[in-house]
Amino acid sequence: MADRILVVDDEQNMRQLVKIHLANEGYEIDLAASGEEAIQKNLDEVYHVIILDIMMPRTDGWDVCRRLNRFDNSPGILMLTAKSNVEDRVKGLNLGADDYLVKPFAPEELAARVRSLLRRTGNGKKKEDGKIQAGEMVIIENTRDVTVAGQLVDLTPKEFDILYLLASHPQRVYTRENLMEQIWPVNESHDPRTIDTHVKNIRTKVKTKGLTFHPIKTVWGIGYRFHQPEGL
Repeated sequence: MADRILVVDDEQNMRQLVKIHLANEGYEIDLAASGEEAIQKNLDEVYHVIILDIMMPRTDGWDVCRRLNRFDNSPGILMLTAKSNVEDRVKGLNLGADDYLVKPFAPEELAARVRSLLRRTGNGKKKEDGKIQAGEMVIIENTRDVTVAGQLVDLTPKEFDILYLLASHPQRVYTRENLMEQIWPVNESHDPRTIDTHVKNIRTKVKTKGLTFHPIKTVWGIGYRFHQPEGL
């Protein structure tokens, strides 16, 4: 079955252009002309990726992104927009977008970003028992254990929380502020750079146990995301 993609843009020509480019890649494409229509379609259908314009009347892309991420198993979100400054990219990522492409774009880059997003959303799958397997590493939510090739990795509570959160949402890039907000109590104040220290410790500990890939990727200027071994 082909991967399903929803293209959301209030400009008909842009919707059709994106559809043509991606239909040639073998995807099943649906279209939405407004934020409201996109939200309703997402309730009625299952999509693997949503390509989302920001500047739309009434319900803009920011609001759509925020509302979509309230649902479990929300699709990967690629923001496609004319807004190119860093502040807008960071805002979209903070709201739960997974990637960002600026208009005008090359069709080859659009297709490549969609393929990358589909690979990421298909990896690090969370099972019903809270177990995530990535290569030779297994993360178990209930017991808060991490093993590499059967060897237990001694992580601190915060290190486990960071690794499990990233692995549970492999399609998402988290800023340091995102991670602080979701893991630390609201009454605790810490420098977001504390996250860097925890990430460094996680990388060192899993590597010591023989992990053959780096499970946390740095997204320069933004933050971190989970990284699966090549070929999975």
